[in-house]
This record gives sequence, C-alpha cells and structure tokens, in this order.
Amino acid sequence: MLTVLAGLGLGLSLIIAIGAQNVFVLRQGIRREHVLSVVIVCALSDALLIIVGVAGLGFVVSAAPWLIVVARWAGALFLIAYGLLAARRAWRGGEELIVDTADAPASAHDTDTAAHSRTRLAPVILTTLALTWLNPHVYLDTVLMLGSIAATHGDNRWLFAVGAIAASILWFAALGFGARYLSRWLRTERSWRVLDAIIAVVMVILALSLLLD
Repeated sequence: MLTVLAGLGLGLSLIIAIGAQNVFVLRQGIRREHVLSVVIVCALSDALLIIVGVAGLGFVVSAAPWLIVVARWAGALFLIAYGLLAARRAWRGGEELIVDTADAPASAHDTDTAAHSRTRLAPVILTTLALTWLNPHVYLDTVLMLGSIAATHGDNRWLFAVGAIAASILWFAALGFGARYLSRWLRTERSWRVLDAIIAVVMVILALSLLLD
C-alpha cells in the first residue's frame, strides 16, 4: 500500500501543473464536449507511458536524445498554431454556452452535447493526442523520472505504477468533469473571448518555454 501511495503521490505531482494538456482538458470540460473521450485518451496515454518507463525502456530516450529535440520543436509549433486559433476565437467571438448550469448533466452523453458550437470528435481526439505525445516533458518526467524512481522499489515497482496510473485517471476525470461547474461563469460570449485569450497566451508561453528550455 505504501508503494501504491508513493506512485499516486508522484503521479499527481507530475500531472498537476499548468500545461497545454491540462488547459485543453479544462476547456473541453467547460464546453461539456467529448469530455469522456478526452479523459480516456489522456489517461490511457499516461498509462502507456508509465508502463514503458517502469518496464525499463527509458534507456531508449536516453540513447536517442534527438527524439526529445524532435518532440520539442513539433510540440512548440503545434502549441503556437493552437494558440493562434484561440487568439482568433477571442478576436472574432461568437461562442457561448446555452446550457442551463443550474443542474449538472445526468450522463456523459449530456456532457458531450451541451455546447452551443460543437466540434467533431476526430479533431478533438487528434488535438488531445498531439498535446500529449508532442510534449517532450512527458517523456522526461513520465518515462525517465517516474521509471527510474519506480525501479528503486524493486519487485514492487508495478504497484508503484498502479498508483501513478490511478493518479492520472483521478486527475483527468476530476479536471474534465469538474470543469463543467465553471460554466455558470462562462455563459456569455464575452467570458468565452476572455477564456480563449488566456488560453492563447498560455499556449504561446508554453511553446516559447519548450524552445528556450
């Protein structure tokens, strides 16, 4: 149990931070759009990376540092593009929620259909995958760091992995489905323009931090 809790604590410490992935999950949660799908993709991606790290395959990243460089540049370019799209939404406006926020949706289907301007599932999934797998820090933190610490637990390293995977599931579920309660403050076009402006700034800052890191 202590090993599982150690993995849970480290997993949460690595995940709970202002990042492009978390910002996107938060936005989808507020929009109540494809939330379950986004949460599942994020959690499964993290679980796969954790398993790879605990299995001892972190040496691949260490032996091929150019992979991190490629991920850094690709991720930075993607973040800049996403930031520009958010800035465009903020400038043009026209987006608002028409959902009654007095009562929370009763199901995941309700959550996915409550937004005024609905995006198809495929682009949302592709964006989620890009924000996850084009982030070089996810390989350094999850594969290398978490995998190295898990190795110190010997035969119990897979219990450590269970705790880390549980942390990922708990965090993304809380972030995605908990964000809908913020929608009461985001029912107007003006509030959404402010939110998209903030998202644009955060994405560009994250992109610059990748390039300058």
